[in-house]
Amino acid sequence: MNQPLKESSRSTDQAGAAGFALWNLGFRPFYLLASLFSAFSVLLWSAQFLGYLPAAYLQGPIWHGHEMLFGYTTAVIAGFLLTAVRAWTNQPTASGVPLMALAALWISGRMLMMTPFIMTAALVNAAFPMAVAWAIGIPLFRARNVRNYFFVGLLVLMGVLVLAVHLALQGYLEWPPRLGLQLALDVVLFIMVVVGGRVIPMFTNNGVPGTKAARHPLVEKCALGSVLCLFLADLLQLPQTVIAVIALLSALAHGVRLFLWKPWRTLATPLVWILHAAYLWIVVHLVMRGLNALELLAGSYAIHALTVGAIGGLTLGMMTRTARGHTGRPLIADGVEMILFLLIQLAAVVRVFGGIVSPDLYKASVQLSALLWAGAFGLYALRYWPVLTRPRLDGKPG
Repeated sequence: MNQPLKESSRSTDQAGAAGFALWNLGFRPFYLLASLFSAFSVLLWSAQFLGYLPAAYLQGPIWHGHEMLFGYTTAVIAGFLLTAVRAWTNQPTASGVPLMALAALWISGRMLMMTPFIMTAALVNAAFPMAVAWAIGIPLFRARNVRNYFFVGLLVLMGVLVLAVHLALQGYLEWPPRLGLQLALDVVLFIMVVVGGRVIPMFTNNGVPGTKAARHPLVEKCALGSVLCLFLADLLQLPQTVIAVIALLSALAHGVRLFLWKPWRTLATPLVWILHAAYLWIVVHLVMRGLNALELLAGSYAIHALTVGAIGGLTLGMMTRTARGHTGRPLIADGVEMILFLLIQLAAVVRVFGGIVSPDLYKASVQLSALLWAGAFGLYALRYWPVLTRPRLDGKPG
């Protein structure tokens, strides 16, 4: 049933649409920049971590976390929100010169991170999520779209946290820098569970008719509320036993939530199963976070379950789906998309479980996971470069 559609999609793609459309809508430049940056950044970081890079790329793991959170992840969030807010409000969002300015601000932040001008880098990196907050806040407020006002606050919070990390590292703030990164991870986790809760059941029911993916009000409140509690527990630096209880209860709530979406029904539909697989990594992260707090698991495995498995999988899945949907292409994954999704899942499995299976495999697992991650996002950039830079196939704006 799907084969004629795939052939039609390929022939239409080859015909293409004349013109350059990179600055037409937010997802276009930020998905492309994010994919290119994440591929190169992870390769360079892993080479430095393993001793293959003679000159330092980033000074320590905190800077690596900084770049993947405030660089890669924030860029994808910006691209998604600048695109989604236009659909939610029927109001224009940044395009043309304003969109170029936002992209230039993000690029400046990445470049400044490799210079001695750390405080300038701090201000520029803090300014980016706040500028995106302003860019989406105007259309949200004009449309009185109260339901989504909180995204503005979350972006502002991300700006505050990136500034706090820099100030702590420079000794101007008596605050653990890693705490700033942990709180930023909690914010990103909250964004993912909110957006995932909205779109995954809908995409499941639309893409796999008859699935009847469901949302239960009590489960929804527990799932979202538990993540907010985890953020507050981290912010207040509550005892680790408290954090463990919150994380494990949250894992239970999100596990039930995912079960209600019936992920086993989606295995034949890659654009849907990748979102379910990414969400499963959230459950794994929360379980591991609880075990970390109880000192039953050491290392950064919980963090990488969230960053590689959940963030990597969900962003790649959404970048693929929204890029196809917002350029007038069929919502069907071809062989390239299947490779992307499998690569990112393998990257997560290797990074999270390689060192657990055997400490002797730890360095090899880091190297292999980095190669798989870079392969996934490098292939995405190559595959979607023409998609993101050309006008919609149906002639519509965007």
